[in-house]
Parts: sequence; structure tokens; C-alpha cells
Amino acid sequence: MRRVFLMGCVALVSAGAFAQRVEVRKSGESKITINLGSYRVGGDVASKTFLSVLKTDLSRSGYFKVISSGGELNVAGSCVSAGTSLKADCHLYKGSTRQRLLGKTYKTTTADARGLAHRVADEILYAATGKKGMASGKIALVSNRTGRKELYVCDIDGKNIRQITKDRSIVVGPGWAPDGKNIIYTSYKRGYPNVYLTGRGKPLSSHGGLNASGAISPDGKSLAVILSRDGNPELYLKSLRTGRLTRLTNTRRGNEASPCWSPDGNHIAYVSDTSGKPQIYIMPRSGGRAQRLTSSGSESVSPNWGRNGYIVYSSRIGGRYRIAMVNPVAKSMRVLETDWADYEDPSWAPDGRHIICSRTASYRSSIYLLDTLKDSPVALLTGSVDWYSPACSP
Repeated sequence: MRRVFLMGCVALVSAGAFAQRVEVRKSGESKITINLGSYRVGGDVASKTFLSVLKTDLSRSGYFKVISSGGELNVAGSCVSAGTSLKADCHLYKGSTRQRLLGKTYKTTTADARGLAHRVADEILYAATGKKGMASGKIALVSNRTGRKELYVCDIDGKNIRQITKDRSIVVGPGWAPDGKNIIYTSYKRGYPNVYLTGRGKPLSSHGGLNASGAISPDGKSLAVILSRDGNPELYLKSLRTGRLTRLTNTRRGNEASPCWSPDGNHIAYVSDTSGKPQIYIMPRSGGRAQRLTSSGSESVSPNWGRNGYIVYSSRIGGRYRIAMVNPVAKSMRVLETDWADYEDPSWAPDGRHIICSRTASYRSSIYLLDTLKDSPVALLTGSVDWYSPACSP
């Protein structure tokens, strides 16, 4: 499950690092103090949960330091419940001028207290900074908690876990459709790997041989997929309207894996070992000559192209897997600072600042949140079962 070359279709190769410079650094920015000391909640569980989650979300965003008095920003209002209904008033002010940045009333059910807190946290962040938040995002991922590898979804803080598939087989490689509602994944439920989309009974791709690593284009019209119908695993483009296939790669002595789309849908990044070891390449969606993007580490795998323009991936450097990010235009690369464990399967959070990934230590895989600026990693899902291959919603 840790390796990008799905179902063992490619053997991973160890080798010395190329000459590409690897920069390891930390950066950050000062945090905005935000005062929630005067925000009022009732004595019920739902309203208390709302405020607790709201504070955690604001702090975890990386932009705020939550305090109880003073502050550059103040949050006023109240959250109360009546039966199964929950109502929250939220007003955001500048501390010095009392200029109101946000004033809104929210209504939902008590069962949705956590979800409401996530939405309010994102709106506060946007009102204060103009930046998109991540608190309302979802994570699709795989776990063996039932004894089989099945597909799950949870909130981006690791809570509210829901099992999606009951294939009683092997599920791998989840990713989100552009609408943020459905999930594409590979399943062995018919005895061989096919690509599926939640909410749809028939496979999206079920050609002879391997069907894996499906990724839907931003416009929702095309499927990038790895097929072995003509021999070794190659990258194909499939029209979701007509089913027409276009073969994009032809590497007789290599194998391809893990395609992902550029934000504008004009290019595809993928992994190939045509050079002798897995590295990341970029190709126009219309096909043509592929451009090699990475050359550091003994392998570079699992690319994910964020809306911020950066590609995040896992690179084996110094004998362990680390999370790296590269600007495909400037070719500048940066490795995130982490501990001794293996960090793999990275996925950009909706805010374009944080990364969700798997962390493997002592043969146990868990899910972590990494901050590309300065905050410490946060464990989201840990325990006695394994969690793999997280994918954040758009």
C-alpha cells in the first residue's frame, strides 16, 4: 500500500541521488491574535462542541493564535440549541477600530455542530485574510479496520469517519471528482483491478488487464488512467462521454503510474520509471513529449498538483520517504521538515497551505497534517488499525 506503483506493477529501484539541489528549510509568518473570550454558548453538548471545534479550527489554520482577552480580532456572538436545532450568531471585529468584518447568523441541527464550526472557521479566516480555509474539507482514505482494505471518508480533522465501500476485497488509490461529492478509486471486488466512481454501479474503466490510478480532469470530461491493455502499464486518456481512449505514453521499457491534473486541466503529471527509477514527468493532455520534473532522491512518487500551482510528492531521500514540493515552472524544490518516519501519499488541503499525508512508523500507518509554513505536524488518525492514501476534497 505504501508504494505508488499499484498492485506491484513496477519494482522500486534504489539508487544514488541526482545532482538536483534539495533545500530543507522552515518558513512562516506571525500569527493574528483572535479573541473568543466573550463568545457565549449554552450548557448543552452541541453548543459547547461548536465553540471547542471552532477554536481548534482557527488555531490549526496556522494564521491565528486564539486568546481570551485583547487581540487584533474579536469574535462576538452566541451559540444556543433548542431541541434538535442549533443557532449561532457570529460577528468578527477588528480589535482596534471595531470595524466589523463578518456578521452572520447560522442555523443547523445539533447533530451538525462540528460541521457548522468548520464552516464558520473558514468564513472567519476568509473575512480576516482573504484566504480560503480548509476546515470544511473532507478526506477520502483507505483503512483495514474491518480486516479488508475499504474506502472511508472523514472530516479534515479526522473526525466523523464513515465507511463508503463494502467490497470485502482491496480498495486503493482514492481521489475526488471535481464536484467534491464523488470519489474515484480502484477496487479488486471483481477479482481484478477496475476503476470505480462512488454513486455509479458500473466501473469507469474495466479494460482487460490493469485499470488503476484514475483521475478525472477539472472539467469533468476526461479520465486519466493507467491501463495495461496493450502490454505494460501506460498512461491513457478516456472520454467520459464517448469512452474513446487515447494512449499518451509508449514506454516499452518503463511503466507509468499515479496521474494527476494541473489546475487548468491542460497538463498531466505522472510517475514513470523509464529512466531506471521512478520519477515525476509532465505531459500536455493532448500528448507529445514528456518533460521530466524530478531527479532527486532514489525515487519520487505520488504527485498531487495543487490549485496553488505546486506539485507535492513523496521522495525517498537518505533512506526514508519525505514530503517534497516543486514549482513545475521555476523547477524550485523544497523538502518539508519532518521526523524519522516515512511520510507518503501527500495531498493538498483546500487552503493550499497544508498537506495531508500518511506517516508510517513501526509498521503502522497513520494520517498526519503538515504545515508548509511553520506549525508542527498534527496526528489526525492513529491507533491499532492502518490508514492509507489520504486524498483531500477540492
